[in-house]
Amino acid sequence: MAIEILLLVLGLILIIAGAHFMVEGSSRIASRFGISDMIIGMTVVAIGTSAPELVVSLMGALKGSAGIAVGNVVGSNICNILLILGLSTIIYPMAVSREIVNRDMQFMFLSTLALLTVSFDVQINSLTIDDDMSSNFISRSEGIILVLFFLIFIVYSIASAKRGERTVEKTSEEDKTKKQNILLSLVMVAGGIAALIFGGDMLVDNATLIAKSAGVSDVVIGSTIVAIGTSLPELATSVVAAIRKKVGLALGNVVGSNIFNVFLILGGCATISPLPLANINHIHFVFLLLATVLLLLTARTSFKIRRIEGAVLLAFYALYIIVNISVR
Repeated sequence: MAIEILLLVLGLILIIAGAHFMVEGSSRIASRFGISDMIIGMTVVAIGTSAPELVVSLMGALKGSAGIAVGNVVGSNICNILLILGLSTIIYPMAVSREIVNRDMQFMFLSTLALLTVSFDVQINSLTIDDDMSSNFISRSEGIILVLFFLIFIVYSIASAKRGERTVEKTSEEDKTKKQNILLSLVMVAGGIAALIFGGDMLVDNATLIAKSAGVSDVVIGSTIVAIGTSLPELATSVVAAIRKKVGLALGNVVGSNIFNVFLILGGCATISPLPLANINHIHFVFLLLATVLLLLTARTSFKIRRIEGAVLLAFYALYIIVNISVR
């Protein structure tokens, strides 16, 4: 057991380090080719911080651990809203722009509804090519639909960013430095991807072993330990942003990651291998819907998330962990 725990922690470290290097290298490459910081933030960085969830869920799907794949995404999204935003808001209250509420949060709410729809649609599944599976599941066709929603979100976000972006003047010295660092950036991306793959494989294998030896389902492990672990990039980004009073970055990072987790990660995993949901307790989806609606209503009511509301979010996350463990 001690060795499995050590390897799980090592896998988690590789995932976090890999995500950091991939995001940093990708951002440098994007800047080198003249892509604005706004577009980089909404695409490369947001996807990069969701890279741990992508690798863990993909490895779980390929290894037949649908509980890890689905539980990780659902648990990470709950963690992002209740734990990360709750903690960030306690550090510094968040003023929420109307643009985030009317665009990004609406997409986040749509992603939650889409996840609930594809997770509880036995009637629809019976009409797909995967109708030989008796239990409820997310089919390949539904996975493709989720990925298409992700592409729509990306196109819409880039178009919106281009309408509002400002031209930033760059010095020749900056351009020269970027040209010199392009090779290093490529190495960082390649190394980051390698660390994500090996780390994700190590984490999924040992999390599954620990779950079986402790008599805990892989869904509980995926939605708690693994979910919190793979959400550390978002946690670090949002907390640092809150400390520096860059609340837009903290909130946008969480909202964007939640959208990517459902549409790209879960959709991509289901496209590769259909995900059976027989072992997924409904309580996870209930808390995800509750967290999403709670955040949306709070933001829309006053366009600000106060410290007391952050404390409420944290309290709900503590309740989620307690209920999650008790109904394992």
